[in-house]
Amino acid sequence: MKNRRRRSDMKMFDVYSVHDISITMGKGSWVYDSQGNKYLDMYGGHAVISIGHTNTDYVNAVSRQLNKLGFYSNSVIIEQQQELAERMGAISGKDDYALFMCNSGAEANENAFKLASYHTGRKKIISVGGAFHGRTSLASAATDGKSIAAPINKTENIVFTPLNDIKALERTFADNDGQVAGIILEAIQGVAGIMVATDEYIRAVRRLCDEYGAVYIADEIQCGCGRTGKYYATDWAGVNADIYTMAKGIGNGFPMGALAIAPHIEPRKGMLGTTFGGNQLACAAASAVIDVMRRDNLMANAADIGEYLICELRKIGGIREVRGKGLMIGIELNPDYESTAHRLLFNEKVFVGSAGEHVIRLLPALNITRTDADMALEAIRKVLTPSC
Repeated sequence: MKNRRRRSDMKMFDVYSVHDISITMGKGSWVYDSQGNKYLDMYGGHAVISIGHTNTDYVNAVSRQLNKLGFYSNSVIIEQQQELAERMGAISGKDDYALFMCNSGAEANENAFKLASYHTGRKKIISVGGAFHGRTSLASAATDGKSIAAPINKTENIVFTPLNDIKALERTFADNDGQVAGIILEAIQGVAGIMVATDEYIRAVRRLCDEYGAVYIADEIQCGCGRTGKYYATDWAGVNADIYTMAKGIGNGFPMGALAIAPHIEPRKGMLGTTFGGNQLACAAASAVIDVMRRDNLMANAADIGEYLICELRKIGGIREVRGKGLMIGIELNPDYESTAHRLLFNEKVFVGSAGEHVIRLLPALNITRTDADMALEAIRKVLTPSC
């Protein structure tokens, strides 16, 4: 009698609320499910898809690298890391910064906290109301959400202050004088519903960090990598952060995180480390993303299409407010509109994100076309128009 493979009862750990849809293929700003349905992707898988699904140049670059070498560790010279660093410096305009690569946004923020503490010899980090910085230890503690941090993550070393309240920010620094290692700020808070830090607030963060000798950490994981029309959303305020943390769009779907670190923060051997960060495949993916962004002028496209979407959305009834910059857009609906994201997905075949019950988020690929933008607008108009 032949041996039969024992059936496993292992299941997935049930922590995600998922739609009853299986996406099996994507191209550009469109994805397809296992039933053959076609969807317009206005969410990019949480702002991850920056140059479109299965972009040909991206696929070819990753495939070429995989055919040469998939992985070797940071114990040897990895030429692709320096090549990516040069590209990153050129596209961001921060070519005097240094690059450290890791695997995710939460890991990037954890490393930024460590660097700030190493650099200053201090323990406290200031975070901002509404913030989301990740689900790892200090990242979850710095996230403004009771359900994110487990008891073991709670620490007195994280201090919160309200977004866009400069007086409160000044008091927070003064009350913790000599203890603040750094402050972490999203120039645009995604999870909170596309809440935009004012230029004045960002400049106040820079001023106070200089005054108190603290490190300014710009969390650009969702709002960075060209999404707002500049490589870093913080750049709109005309100041430089000391550390920029990145992930999501940097790899167009390949898991990757990174930190751009100002030259006054000096490295030492063993200060940071990672097994998979900056591996050959990750660097090939990230370099391809930057090459496509520069060749196709995608930051300008993000600014142009984003401005168009915001302008047109503000003309639609049922919308209380439209917030954001470039292709990071929050649509706050009137309270009587419910399940809008659900209806867009299942009735109109358009993926969007949500933040609470009454805010939907648009985070499409940076190379979205005007035609696709118009289709999204028509779908939104349709679900927000009362039926007779």
